[in-house]
This record gives sequence, structure tokens and C-alpha cells, in this order.
Amino acid sequence: MDDEKLRSRLSPEQYDVCVNGATEPPFTGAYLGCKEKGTYRCACCGAALFDSSSKFDSGTGWPSFWRAGGAVKTREDLSMGMARIEALCSCGAHLGHVFADGPRPTGLRYCINSASLDLEKA
Repeated sequence: MDDEKLRSRLSPEQYDVCVNGATEPPFTGAYLGCKEKGTYRCACCGAALFDSSSKFDSGTGWPSFWRAGGAVKTREDLSMGMARIEALCSCGAHLGHVFADGPRPTGLRYCINSASLDLEKA
């Protein structure tokens, strides 16, 4: 999707997170305490990213998931003076980061910005 279309579809915060790799402030995202069942989709392209059955309360201030769908890609992120793993949608939208301190069975915590997500309720 081209930049002009994204700017017209997304809020300024969504655009900043998805396109510029920003992070929403902790404990502010719309989906942090959400318990609704459904599929979390990319705010930019609509790809299925996470199922609500893998969402858990990590206490970190961002929605967290222990399993990602096939549209979630990762890459090394050396910004901000640290080594992390960035989570991205296959369309290139920044989602958040992945950490190896999540629950079983994967042991992963996909720490995701609400601004990068749209929930399709079941």
C-alpha cells in the first residue's frame, strides 16, 4: 500500500508505529486488556497476525502473544543501543518485538503495539 493511502487510512499514532517503528506508551493501547475472541489483523494490510487464544497478560504494558501467525516475520533490531528481535507484518509494518521470556509451549512473548492491530471479532 502506498504512503498516501496509509496516511489516509491510519491514525497518526498508527502511522508512526507501523511505518516509522515508533512504540506506543505502555498501558495505553486499546487491546491491552481486551478479552474478546477473534483474530488480530495488521492495521495496514489486514493480514492475520495473532489469534486471541494465544494472548496473555505479560504485565509489560503491551498486548502479548505466545504464538504468531504466518504473516509475522522477524529481524534483528540493533537500534536504541541494544540487540532485540523486531516483529513485522509480511507487508513491512512494524508490530513490536519478540522476547524469549514467554509462557509455554513456545517460550516466546510477542510484545505488540495495539496501534498496529485491528481485532476481527469471532
